[in-house]
Amino acid sequence: MFLTQSSLQVVQDDQAEQVKISLLALQKSLQNKLVEADPKLHCKQDQWKRNEGGGGKTLAFKKGKFIEKGGINFSDVSGKKLPKTATQNRPELEGASFRGMGVSVVFHPDNPYIPTTHANVRYFEAKKDGGPLSWWFGGGFDLTPYYPFKEDVIEWHQHARDACNPFGNDLYKKLKDWCDEYFHLPHRNETRGVGGIFFDDFCEGGFDQSFSFIKKVGETFQDAYFSIFE
Repeated sequence: MFLTQSSLQVVQDDQAEQVKISLLALQKSLQNKLVEADPKLHCKQDQWKRNEGGGGKTLAFKKGKFIEKGGINFSDVSGKKLPKTATQNRPELEGASFRGMGVSVVFHPDNPYIPTTHANVRYFEAKKDGGPLSWWFGGGFDLTPYYPFKEDVIEWHQHARDACNPFGNDLYKKLKDWCDEYFHLPHRNETRGVGGIFFDDFCEGGFDQSFSFIKKVGETFQDAYFSIFE
């Protein structure tokens, strides 16, 4: 089940903080794994703040033995009023205060036998005065090999399927198809790379189950990518 008006639920402040702690742990875990796999990488860290509310931590990597450039970035931003572009599909949230956080990842290899990859996991909540708290998760991961190997593609999607199956037998297919559609390149009439999974407005089974799924997606991305990397 994806976000609908009837699925809005109250989420306590400490639950949002749990998500933040989990996302920061994911960022650190990915950093450790990347440096372990490519010790020659140079890392530049930037702790930043946003005047309107919130901030984040940027980790930029370059000049490794295998990775040319990469980024593992965390952000947690908030504001008093959602921009209009964010409420086109949710007009009931126009004017609501908001908080959004996530980890975004991109790795561009120097070695052409290592694929490029993108990943993102995020949490968003919004609330109008006197109204319920609306919340949802989003994210996914995808792979773009330069020299595709069939066994790597099969392994990549098996990891994705294994992450989804405990949360619904049809979930993997739904999120795989969404990824293929979202990253479709119309001028080439093809998808970007070999795909993966993608989702938004996700609140499957309530907050705890949705949060568990997001954590599983982050863990699975790390396992799947570095299995191919190594």
